[in-house]
Amino acid sequence: MHFVHHRIEAAPRTWAALAERLAKTKLDGGTVYGVWRSQIGRPRDELQAMTLWPRETKAAAAEKALLGGAPEVRRVRSQALVPTLRPTEATAPTRQGNYAFRWFATPEPNWPEFLQLCTDAWPGFEAAYDSQVIGLWQATGDRTGSDGDDATGAGLQDGVRSLLMTRRPNLAMWERSKLPSGAAESEVRDKLSRRYDLCDWTVVSTSTLLTAADTQDTARWT
Repeated sequence: MHFVHHRIEAAPRTWAALAERLAKTKLDGGTVYGVWRSQIGRPRDELQAMTLWPRETKAAAAEKALLGGAPEVRRVRSQALVPTLRPTEATAPTRQGNYAFRWFATPEPNWPEFLQLCTDAWPGFEAAYDSQVIGLWQATGDRTGSDGDDATGAGLQDGVRSLLMTRRPNLAMWERSKLPSGAAESEVRDKLSRRYDLCDWTVVSTSTLLTAADTQDTARWT
């Protein structure tokens, strides 16, 4: 499986119409894995989307297939990703919730320990907080657009860049997951926090899933 992450800046007040069209887009050889709208940490008119391809696909080709000449798009930056520990199958997320997109830049020697910490911590994290780790992807270096304010660490040339996507049921659980209760939760938090000691750079923003099958989020977040 090969994925491409797309960060899409829409013209003012056009994000909803653009998102609706993207969600229905039929890709030749690929699928729309999901479309998310900003909740906290990114502009109102920015969308994030991911496309899934059965074989290696260039970021530029995936971007063109998804967006074509969409008039609402002011700027887009895309980058190719390969899954690491997850996802292990092509099933897209469908449950609404609080989705965190966290990017890391990790020195190469620290990457094996980073992966092991994820492996060790995720079961306890998911059990304690009714949450799911959707995926941890490694960026391949194939990307479009200028670095600028792309919030992905694309300007960092050394080390491993990765994207971690987690789902919590709501923002209240986001806060709850940062405040461990008891020894078991504290052990999970220590493992997750250790990753920050291993990386050179990290940033997070949260979003809600526009392609959710259960409920639609209509709050005004950003």
